[in-house]
Amino acid sequence: MSRQPDYRIDGGVALVTGAAGGIGAAIAERLVREGSNVALVDRDAAGLEDLAGRLRVRRPDREVTAIVADLAEPQTPADVVSQALAQHGRLTLVINNAGVALAGRFEQVSIADVDWLLAINLRGVLAVTAAALPSLGSGAQITNISSLFGIVAPVGNSVYSASKFGVRGFSMALRTELAPRGIGVTTVYPGGIKTAIARHARRGVGVSEAEWEVGLRAYDRFLVIEPSVAARKIIDGTSRRRARVLIGPETYAGDLLARLAPTGHSSVFEYVARKRAGL
Repeated sequence: MSRQPDYRIDGGVALVTGAAGGIGAAIAERLVREGSNVALVDRDAAGLEDLAGRLRVRRPDREVTAIVADLAEPQTPADVVSQALAQHGRLTLVINNAGVALAGRFEQVSIADVDWLLAINLRGVLAVTAAALPSLGSGAQITNISSLFGIVAPVGNSVYSASKFGVRGFSMALRTELAPRGIGVTTVYPGGIKTAIARHARRGVGVSEAEWEVGLRAYDRFLVIEPSVAARKIIDGTSRRRARVLIGPETYAGDLLARLAPTGHSSVFEYVARKRAGL
Protein backbone atom coordinates (compact mmCIF):
# COMPACT_ATOMS: atom_id res chain seq x y z
CA MET A 1 0.00 0.00 0.00
CA SER A 2 1.48 3.34 -1.02
CA ARG A 3 1.90 6.04 1.61
CA GLN A 4 -0.73 8.78 1.64
CA PRO A 5 0.43 12.33 0.95
CA ASP A 6 0.83 14.51 4.02
CA TYR A 7 -2.27 16.20 5.39
CA ARG A 8 -2.28 19.86 4.37
CA ILE A 9 -3.13 22.11 7.35
CA ASP A 10 -3.12 25.46 5.56
CA GLY A 11 -6.62 26.15 4.25
CA GLY A 12 -8.17 23.10 5.91
CA VAL A 13 -11.09 23.01 8.32
CA ALA A 14 -10.48 21.28 11.65
CA LEU A 15 -12.98 20.24 14.31
CA VAL A 16 -11.27 20.12 17.72
CA THR A 17 -13.11 18.82 20.80
CA GLY A 18 -12.07 19.71 24.32
CA ALA A 19 -10.59 22.91 22.94
CA ALA A 20 -11.04 25.40 25.80
CA GLY A 21 -7.83 24.53 27.64
CA GLY A 22 -4.83 22.25 27.98
CA ILE A 23 -3.83 20.18 24.97
CA GLY A 24 -6.95 21.12 23.00
CA ALA A 25 -6.30 24.85 23.22
CA ALA A 26 -2.65 24.36 22.30
CA ILE A 27 -3.66 22.25 19.29
CA ALA A 28 -6.13 24.92 18.14
CA GLU A 29 -3.52 27.65 18.49
CA ARG A 30 -1.02 25.72 16.41
CA LEU A 31 -3.56 24.82 13.73
CA VAL A 32 -4.63 28.44 13.29
CA ARG A 33 -1.03 29.62 13.30
CA GLU A 34 -0.38 27.21 10.41
CA GLY A 35 -3.39 28.46 8.46
CA SER A 36 -6.27 26.17 9.37
CA ASN A 37 -9.85 27.23 9.92
CA VAL A 38 -11.21 25.72 13.12
CA ALA A 39 -14.46 24.74 14.81
CA LEU A 40 -13.75 24.62 18.54
CA VAL A 41 -15.90 22.49 20.86
CA ASP A 42 -16.05 22.54 24.67
CA ARG A 43 -18.56 22.80 27.51
CA ASP A 44 -16.54 25.69 29.03
CA ALA A 45 -18.22 28.64 27.30
CA ALA A 46 -16.00 31.34 28.82
CA GLY A 47 -12.76 29.53 28.08
CA LEU A 48 -13.89 28.70 24.56
CA GLU A 49 -14.85 32.27 23.71
CA ASP A 50 -11.60 33.60 25.16
CA LEU A 51 -9.58 31.21 22.99
CA ALA A 52 -11.67 31.92 19.88
CA GLY A 53 -11.20 35.67 20.38
CA ARG A 54 -7.42 35.33 20.61
CA LEU A 55 -7.29 33.14 17.52
CA ARG A 56 -9.41 35.56 15.48
CA VAL A 57 -7.01 38.37 16.35
CA ARG A 58 -4.01 36.22 15.43
CA ARG A 59 -5.40 35.09 12.07
CA PRO A 60 -8.27 37.35 10.96
CA ASP A 61 -8.01 35.70 7.53
CA ARG A 62 -9.16 32.37 8.99
CA GLU A 63 -12.61 31.37 10.22
CA VAL A 64 -12.79 30.45 13.91
CA THR A 65 -16.08 29.26 15.37
CA ALA A 66 -16.91 28.27 18.95
CA ILE A 67 -19.47 25.56 19.70
CA VAL A 68 -20.43 25.23 23.36
CA ALA A 69 -21.52 21.64 23.97
CA ASP A 70 -21.32 18.82 26.50
CA LEU A 71 -20.26 15.61 24.77
CA ALA A 72 -21.66 13.56 27.64
CA GLU A 73 -25.13 14.16 26.16
CA PRO A 74 -26.04 11.43 23.62
CA GLN A 75 -27.17 13.72 20.78
CA THR A 76 -24.40 16.29 21.22
CA PRO A 77 -21.73 14.74 18.94
CA ALA A 78 -24.06 14.72 15.93
CA ASP A 79 -25.26 18.24 16.72
CA VAL A 80 -21.69 19.51 17.01
CA VAL A 81 -20.71 18.12 13.62
CA SER A 82 -23.88 19.55 12.05
CA GLN A 83 -23.09 22.99 13.45
CA ALA A 84 -19.49 22.83 12.26
CA LEU A 85 -20.59 21.86 8.75
CA ALA A 86 -23.24 24.56 8.69
CA GLN A 87 -20.70 27.20 9.67
CA HIS A 88 -17.73 26.03 7.60
CA GLY A 89 -19.30 24.04 4.77
CA ARG A 90 -16.82 21.16 5.09
CA LEU A 91 -14.42 19.34 7.40
CA THR A 92 -10.98 18.05 6.51
CA LEU A 93 -9.65 17.20 9.99
CA VAL A 94 -11.27 15.84 13.16
CA ILE A 95 -9.29 15.87 16.39
CA ASN A 96 -11.05 13.97 19.16
CA ASN A 97 -9.31 15.43 22.19
CA ALA A 98 -12.08 15.89 24.79
CA GLY A 99 -11.50 13.79 27.88
CA VAL A 100 -12.19 13.59 31.60
CA ALA A 101 -10.75 11.62 34.52
CA LEU A 102 -12.25 9.63 37.38
CA ALA A 103 -10.31 9.20 40.62
CA GLY A 104 -10.49 5.87 42.42
CA ARG A 105 -10.09 2.15 42.11
CA PHE A 106 -12.99 0.39 40.42
CA GLU A 107 -14.63 -0.57 43.72
CA GLN A 108 -14.51 3.09 44.82
CA VAL A 109 -16.52 4.53 41.91
CA SER A 110 -20.16 4.25 40.93
CA ILE A 111 -21.53 2.91 37.67
CA ALA A 112 -23.04 6.36 37.11
CA ASP A 113 -19.50 7.76 37.22
CA VAL A 114 -18.36 5.05 34.82
CA ASP A 115 -21.15 5.90 32.38
CA TRP A 116 -20.25 9.60 32.54
CA LEU A 117 -16.58 9.00 31.78
CA LEU A 118 -17.20 6.50 28.98
CA ALA A 119 -19.75 8.81 27.38
CA ILE A 120 -17.09 11.47 26.92
CA ASN A 121 -13.83 9.56 26.57
CA LEU A 122 -14.99 6.70 24.38
CA ARG A 123 -18.54 7.10 23.07
CA GLY A 124 -17.83 10.75 22.29
CA VAL A 125 -14.89 9.78 20.09
CA LEU A 126 -16.92 7.16 18.24
CA ALA A 127 -19.99 9.37 17.88
CA VAL A 128 -18.15 12.46 16.64
CA THR A 129 -16.26 10.29 14.17
CA ALA A 130 -19.46 8.60 12.98
CA ALA A 131 -21.18 11.94 12.46
CA ALA A 132 -18.21 13.44 10.60
CA LEU A 133 -17.31 10.51 8.36
CA PRO A 134 -19.97 11.03 5.66
CA SER A 135 -18.59 14.52 5.03
CA LEU A 136 -14.90 13.55 4.94
CA GLY A 137 -13.37 13.08 1.53
CA SER A 138 -10.09 11.64 0.29
CA GLY A 139 -7.20 13.46 1.92
CA ALA A 140 -9.03 14.06 5.20
CA GLN A 141 -7.57 13.10 8.56
CA ILE A 142 -8.82 11.89 11.95
CA THR A 143 -6.62 12.19 15.03
CA ASN A 144 -7.75 10.55 18.27
CA ILE A 145 -6.15 11.32 21.63
CA SER A 146 -5.65 8.18 23.70
CA SER A 147 -3.17 8.23 26.60
CA LEU A 148 -0.15 6.59 28.17
CA PHE A 149 -2.91 4.82 30.11
CA GLY A 150 -4.11 3.38 26.82
CA ILE A 151 -0.79 1.51 26.74
CA VAL A 152 -0.33 0.63 30.42
CA ALA A 153 -3.06 0.26 33.02
CA PRO A 154 -1.89 1.43 36.46
CA VAL A 155 -3.74 0.90 39.72
CA GLY A 156 -6.47 3.46 40.37
CA ASN A 157 -7.12 4.11 36.70
CA SER A 158 -9.22 1.11 35.69
CA VAL A 159 -12.10 3.05 34.15
CA TYR A 160 -9.92 5.74 32.56
CA SER A 161 -7.65 3.04 31.11
CA ALA A 162 -10.68 1.16 29.78
CA SER A 163 -11.74 4.26 27.88
CA LYS A 164 -8.28 4.99 26.50
CA PHE A 165 -7.60 1.36 25.52
CA GLY A 166 -10.94 1.58 23.73
CA VAL A 167 -9.84 4.67 21.81
CA ARG A 168 -6.63 2.85 20.92
CA GLY A 169 -8.39 -0.24 19.55
CA PHE A 170 -10.99 1.77 17.68
CA SER A 171 -8.36 3.97 16.06
CA MET A 172 -6.17 1.06 15.01
CA ALA A 173 -9.04 -0.69 13.24
CA LEU A 174 -10.38 2.54 11.77
CA ARG A 175 -7.01 3.38 10.24
CA THR A 176 -7.12 0.17 8.19
CA GLU A 177 -10.81 0.56 7.33
CA LEU A 178 -10.44 4.11 6.02
CA ALA A 179 -7.17 3.72 4.14
CA PRO A 180 -8.95 2.73 0.88
CA ARG A 181 -10.92 5.99 1.11
CA GLY A 182 -7.73 8.02 1.41
CA ILE A 183 -8.51 9.12 4.98
CA GLY A 184 -5.73 8.94 7.55
CA VAL A 185 -6.09 8.03 11.22
CA THR A 186 -3.52 8.88 13.89
CA THR A 187 -3.60 7.78 17.54
CA VAL A 188 -1.85 9.96 20.12
CA TYR A 189 -0.55 8.70 23.47
CA PRO A 190 0.31 11.67 25.72
CA GLY A 191 2.15 11.11 28.99
CA GLY A 192 2.54 13.68 31.73
CA ILE A 193 1.15 16.80 30.07
CA LYS A 194 0.70 19.82 32.35
CA THR A 195 -3.09 20.17 32.24
CA ALA A 196 -5.84 20.45 34.85
CA ILE A 197 -7.35 17.03 34.08
CA ALA A 198 -6.33 15.57 37.46
CA ARG A 199 -7.61 18.51 39.51
CA HIS A 200 -10.85 18.52 37.51
CA ALA A 201 -11.30 14.76 37.86
CA ARG A 202 -14.52 13.42 39.32
CA ARG A 203 -13.82 11.89 42.71
CA GLY A 204 -15.18 8.41 43.31
CA VAL A 205 -17.60 8.15 46.23
CA GLY A 206 -15.25 5.73 48.01
CA VAL A 207 -12.12 7.88 47.71
CA SER A 208 -11.11 9.41 51.04
CA GLU A 209 -9.86 12.95 51.44
CA ALA A 210 -6.38 11.63 52.27
CA GLU A 211 -6.28 9.46 49.13
CA TRP A 212 -7.49 12.38 47.03
CA GLU A 213 -4.75 14.70 48.29
CA VAL A 214 -2.03 12.09 47.83
CA GLY A 215 -3.21 11.50 44.28
CA LEU A 216 -3.20 15.20 43.45
CA ARG A 217 0.34 15.62 44.78
CA ALA A 218 1.50 12.66 42.73
CA TYR A 219 -0.02 14.03 39.55
CA ASP A 220 1.39 17.50 40.18
CA ARG A 221 4.85 15.90 39.99
CA PHE A 222 3.94 13.73 37.02
CA LEU A 223 2.26 16.33 34.77
CA VAL A 224 5.22 18.44 33.68
CA ILE A 225 5.22 18.60 29.85
CA GLU A 226 3.89 21.88 28.46
CA PRO A 227 0.73 21.55 26.30
CA SER A 228 2.46 23.51 23.52
CA VAL A 229 5.12 20.79 23.29
CA ALA A 230 2.44 18.13 23.03
CA ALA A 231 0.54 20.14 20.41
CA ARG A 232 3.62 20.49 18.23
CA LYS A 233 4.14 16.72 18.25
CA ILE A 234 0.45 16.03 17.66
CA ILE A 235 0.23 18.37 14.68
CA ASP A 236 3.45 17.03 13.23
CA GLY A 237 2.19 13.44 13.56
CA THR A 238 -1.18 14.44 12.14
CA SER A 239 0.28 16.16 9.09
CA ARG A 240 2.54 13.16 8.45
CA ARG A 241 -0.39 10.78 9.08
CA ARG A 242 1.62 8.70 11.53
CA ALA A 243 -0.14 5.67 13.00
CA ARG A 244 1.10 6.46 16.53
CA VAL A 245 2.40 9.54 18.28
CA LEU A 246 4.01 8.94 21.68
CA ILE A 247 4.63 12.00 23.87
CA GLY A 248 6.93 12.05 26.89
CA PRO A 249 9.73 9.76 28.09
CA GLU A 250 7.31 7.98 30.43
CA THR A 251 5.17 7.00 27.44
CA TYR A 252 8.12 5.49 25.59
CA ALA A 253 9.09 3.66 28.79
CA GLY A 254 5.52 2.48 29.32
CA ASP A 255 5.29 1.28 25.73
CA LEU A 256 8.47 -0.75 26.16
CA LEU A 257 7.35 -2.09 29.53
CA ALA A 258 4.00 -3.22 28.12
CA ARG A 259 5.84 -5.14 25.40
CA LEU A 260 8.33 -6.76 27.78
CA ALA A 261 5.82 -7.55 30.55
CA PRO A 262 2.37 -7.64 28.96
CA THR A 263 0.71 -9.25 32.00
CA GLY A 264 2.76 -7.75 34.83
CA HIS A 265 3.49 -4.20 33.81
CA SER A 266 0.83 -2.59 36.03
CA SER A 267 2.58 -3.35 39.31
CA VAL A 268 5.97 -2.34 37.92
CA PHE A 269 4.62 0.91 36.53
CA GLU A 270 2.85 1.65 39.82
CA TYR A 271 6.09 1.15 41.78
CA VAL A 272 8.11 3.40 39.46
CA ALA A 273 5.42 6.09 39.41
CA ARG A 274 5.19 6.18 43.19
CA LYS A 275 8.97 6.42 43.52
CA ARG A 276 9.04 9.27 41.02
CA ALA A 277 6.32 11.08 42.95
CA GLY A 278 8.20 10.61 46.22
CA LEU A 279 5.52 8.41 47.78
